[in-house]
Amino acid sequence: MKNSYLNVLFGLISLSLIGCQTVGSDSTEQVVSQKLQKEAFNSDLAYELVESLTVEVGPRLAGSEQDLVAVKWAELKLKSLGFDKVYKEAVQVPVWHRGQAKASITAPFPQPLVITALGGSIATPKDGIEANIIRFDSLSALQQSSSDDVSGKIVFIDHVTERHKSGKGYGKSVGGRAKGAIAAAEKGALAIIIRSIGTDHDRMAHTGMMRYKDGVNKIPAAAMSNPDADLINAMLKRSKDIKIKLQLSAENQGFATSYNVIAEVTGSTKPDEIVLIGAHLDSWDEGTGAIDDGAGVAIVTAAGKLIQDLAVKPARTVRVVLYAAEEVGLIGGKTYARTHQAELEKHYIAAESDFGAGRIYQIDFRASEQGYAALSKLSQPMTANGVVIGNNTASGGPDVSMLPSMGVPVASLRQDGSDYFDYHHTPNDTLDKIEPAALQQNVAAYAQFAYLMAQSTIDLRPIATK
Repeated sequence: MKNSYLNVLFGLISLSLIGCQTVGSDSTEQVVSQKLQKEAFNSDLAYELVESLTVEVGPRLAGSEQDLVAVKWAELKLKSLGFDKVYKEAVQVPVWHRGQAKASITAPFPQPLVITALGGSIATPKDGIEANIIRFDSLSALQQSSSDDVSGKIVFIDHVTERHKSGKGYGKSVGGRAKGAIAAAEKGALAIIIRSIGTDHDRMAHTGMMRYKDGVNKIPAAAMSNPDADLINAMLKRSKDIKIKLQLSAENQGFATSYNVIAEVTGSTKPDEIVLIGAHLDSWDEGTGAIDDGAGVAIVTAAGKLIQDLAVKPARTVRVVLYAAEEVGLIGGKTYARTHQAELEKHYIAAESDFGAGRIYQIDFRASEQGYAALSKLSQPMTANGVVIGNNTASGGPDVSMLPSMGVPVASLRQDGSDYFDYHHTPNDTLDKIEPAALQQNVAAYAQFAYLMAQSTIDLRPIATK
């Protein structure tokens, strides 16, 4: 069966070469791109990989014991898949322990709340903090408030996350999680609890990283489930004096060593030039990290494997990077950029899969204006996989988002994230949320992208400014 398929393939390539005067010099790339798409839809490798990662490793918070288990898992998997080169690079990561999190409304209508500590938060005193809350619609509203109103209270940021295919609602509300503790502490608050940054109606809280600022008092920070935020709003209609008790035992425990794990398909004629496809290996500790970002790990690894198995390797090296510690501050991505600073000029283009396993519907670039126009034409084979050619304002994904400022072109393969924030950073981030066929479509898109970029003769620099 395999030999028969190869004969058909070689026949198609021969026909395309015979007709190259009319079809164009890139016809061979188009045929191989089509082959990669078909093979992706005939392969279960990506699903097998994400199943293995979630079952055999599970939650893998940066700096934890399971983080190093994940690193070992990645090394062994990449080597077993036959990549030309597999190695790891050390990354120093913060170690944070979640501990226990409890909260309840103590007056006027006593009820328990479902909460979780935000990543990086300090603990409350052992007996907790009990105080009246003060509600704000957004981080901006808190920042504009009076210290007299906030001092001595527990701040409640009630910013509802909008549902969008692109996930843009997250960007509107996540500031309250990231910077809320700073703004609240500057006004004398004792603690902060936010409405979860999520689009679900489940009684599960969404965790995620928060920040402190030097010179500003550190206060405990937590997120409550969306139904509990609704409950508080209903209570506020009845009484303005809502008192909450909060208990967190979270702890920052210094630093540890983790690793970026890297695999390469060595380029045939330009091996020192790099096409980077990445994902992050770490996850939060509440679920099993299936959609965030086990799916991405599986997608880029399976795509790289398809290119590795081609009879003729592409011109450039395809580098698969599984980043450490994305969740706690893009630390693996920043470390990679520093470690590889001397060769960034040799990075042709980079992209990261970190938005679950929804189908890819569009590809955006960030390259020179002339390069973008040519890339749009070169990427046409991807449209057969349901991928529309988009714009020239891509960010590339979290761990490669710093590369454009360093002169590296990037691409964003846009996934349908309509339900991504239903599960993001919750105990509900589990394998059953992944549709195998959608995962295959992602693999096809990344394999086509990486191969076409590795073969491209287009000059992508200097990149366009936004």
